[in-house]
Amino acid sequence: MSLKYNQNLIHRAKELRTNMTKQERHLWYDFLSSYPVRFQRQKTIDNYIVDFYCHKAKLVIEVDGIQHYTKDGIEYDRIRTEILECYGLEILRFSNIDIDNNFKEVCRIIENKVKEKVYSHPMQADF
Repeated sequence: MSLKYNQNLIHRAKELRTNMTKQERHLWYDFLSSYPVRFQRQKTIDNYIVDFYCHKAKLVIEVDGIQHYTKDGIEYDRIRTEILECYGLEILRFSNIDIDNNFKEVCRIIENKVKEKVYSHPMQADF
């Protein structure tokens, strides 16, 4: 299924790219922006804006602040995840604390997932 997006969210996605959180900036500038497989930041998918998206791996990475751990936030994320998974996407979620305290481990998890999803065929393993 090809990705749909809500055209009305494009302006908001641009704003979010300009105003990333400290943890999003850290993950983007210190890992994902120079990663050998292309990632996009603040990508619109369906009626949502995901923090980071890798088309080649069909992978979404979310960096969650405190609002994601409220009752409403948990329910919203559950529904959102179900919708994104309908597009064949896998979602990796990390808390701001994960980024702050375990950055190398977060990067290792992302790299392992990308390798698993993109380079699972032996002839493609270029890392």
